[in-house]
Amino acid sequence: MGVCFRFVRPHGGDDRHGPSAMTVVYRDPALVGDPDRRVSVAQGEDETGPARDAAESTPDRLGDARRSDPTADRQRRFLAGAAHELLTPLAGLRTQLEEAGLHPVETDLSELVGHTLRDVDRLQAIVSDLLTLVKAGTKPAHERRPADLAELVQAVVSSRTARVPVLLNLIPGVVVHVVDHEIHRLLGDLLNNAQRHARSRVLVEVRPVGDRAELAVSDDGSGIAEADWERVFEPFGRLDESRSRCRGGPGLGLAIAGEIARAHGGTIAVENAAEGGARFVVRLPLTGPSPGLRP
Repeated sequence: MGVCFRFVRPHGGDDRHGPSAMTVVYRDPALVGDPDRRVSVAQGEDETGPARDAAESTPDRLGDARRSDPTADRQRRFLAGAAHELLTPLAGLRTQLEEAGLHPVETDLSELVGHTLRDVDRLQAIVSDLLTLVKAGTKPAHERRPADLAELVQAVVSSRTARVPVLLNLIPGVVVHVVDHEIHRLLGDLLNNAQRHARSRVLVEVRPVGDRAELAVSDDGSGIAEADWERVFEPFGRLDESRSRCRGGPGLGLAIAGEIARAHGGTIAVENAAEGGARFVVRLPLTGPSPGLRP
């Protein structure tokens, strides 16, 4: 796939005296009717701005043929979201370092180091989540073991600090065949999401339903519009303002939870909670019969 970068002319440049431009020809067979795309590239500054422009303008450059392919469309949104997430802390790092370079005497080194380390931590967290998303569910079957889902929930909840109380409604003896740390990650991501949006409490439930184990995490927050019920599991999914990324929205956590659930032969979905918030429901295959427990 060809990508177009728009390079910015240096300040003061114009069409007569600015840097010369060259035409780059690249091929993209997915662009029906126009496989040879010519892009004018000014030989000038190479900064994060052009890369950001390219990431944000990607949808306009792919054409109707590419957008009609749902798989390609999901990949495009994922790449654009990942690029945006990585460029934001990179831009912050660049700004701080440039300011320090311009004003070295006035720069507070301790403050600069603190700010840059926070941006580096954010970059590291994003890359770590991207790797987790790629690796989710790739563990071989022999690494899975039978586990009581209620016990897994209790272990995860007891190891966390909570902004609001977490209530448990767990039926013991609901056994699933899982990789422990992957289910810990799944539940942790669901709890993180619920804690961000809950007003007063979070509820975690475990019960058997037919031949499935059901794990549900509910909050009493603002809920999620039905139109966004599928989009919420997309990497870097963007929802309405009430559950937006500016409040620490979904990012990659729910996408990772979805991949883990599917890798274990299960499903994940969201619905309206009785309390008015969102209820995330994971259903996994039961390892064996649970006598006396099934409804």
